[in-house]
Amino acid sequence: MFICVKILEMGFIMERKDKENYYLDIAETVALRCTCLRRRYGAIIVLNDEIIATGYNGAPRGRKNCLDRAVCMRDELGIPSGERYELCRSVHAEANAIISAARRDMMGSTLYMTGIDAKTGELLDDTSSCSMCRRLIINAGIEKTVCRSSGGKITVIHIRDWVFNDDSILDGSKFSLT
Repeated sequence: MFICVKILEMGFIMERKDKENYYLDIAETVALRCTCLRRRYGAIIVLNDEIIATGYNGAPRGRKNCLDRAVCMRDELGIPSGERYELCRSVHAEANAIISAARRDMMGSTLYMTGIDAKTGELLDDTSSCSMCRRLIINAGIEKTVCRSSGGKITVIHIRDWVFNDDSILDGSKFSLT
């Protein structure tokens, strides 16, 4: 959403972005640093209108990344999106942003994130954090995440919902250990 302000002395209308889209645009720019051949994610952590940290998905510092290697192991093995993260060379954008900040600076903050399909350049339909990153976000003290998906759809997630609706607890009636 844009806020229009008329500047009478100058005789023109100036458009000004709202803060939510401003921060999401910055997260989208951060995603352009990504070295993943599948998905380009960018994340920024903001507290009191100050950017605390940024992160994008890519190999750990000093290691060869998929962009330099020109191959994605998960693509080569035909692994669907959202599965077998242990085979991925990348550290996720949210994790990289959290690693770059002190917990005391993240308490009550907001994490803004966008995801881009590396092959098409289009925003992803389902931008959200994986279960591992959700755990990091909870422990970092981040209060909410704001994600932009295709069509400009914005999703706001209050982290307390991840805490109280714990999807990591298995329902024993659905699984057998034998």
